[in-house]
Amino acid sequence: MTGPSTRPASGPHRERVVLAKRRGARMVRTRVEVQQQTEVGDAMVRGLVRAQLGLALRIAVVPVCLLGAIPIVLALFPTLADLALWKVRVPWILLGFASYLLLLGCAWLYVRLAERNEQDFTDLTDD
Repeated sequence: MTGPSTRPASGPHRERVVLAKRRGARMVRTRVEVQQQTEVGDAMVRGLVRAQLGLALRIAVVPVCLLGAIPIVLALFPTLADLALWKVRVPWILLGFASYLLLLGCAWLYVRLAERNEQDFTDLTDD
């Protein structure tokens, strides 16, 4: 039954053509648009840059506000400036130790969120 006699004699043999993965074709087009700096690719890159800039500005506001508030709080409450922990005055602890922890935490958060933005951009170009 698998021989040539099972094929009908009328007309040519029909072949079924299946398109390749549609996702792969779009991925190449999106990457090409970014690489060739077309309008769409340029808009995508500008969106990434804008997202990274917005993230940097939002993260930068936190340490600026918190570190800028230290002199104001110490001016409003002078007894805090005279307070000491482990024989070290509170302003020195805040400026010499806590500020570095704050900056380190903000830097870690920025790197994590910036990498997430870049991964979202990569996922967008891969789709």
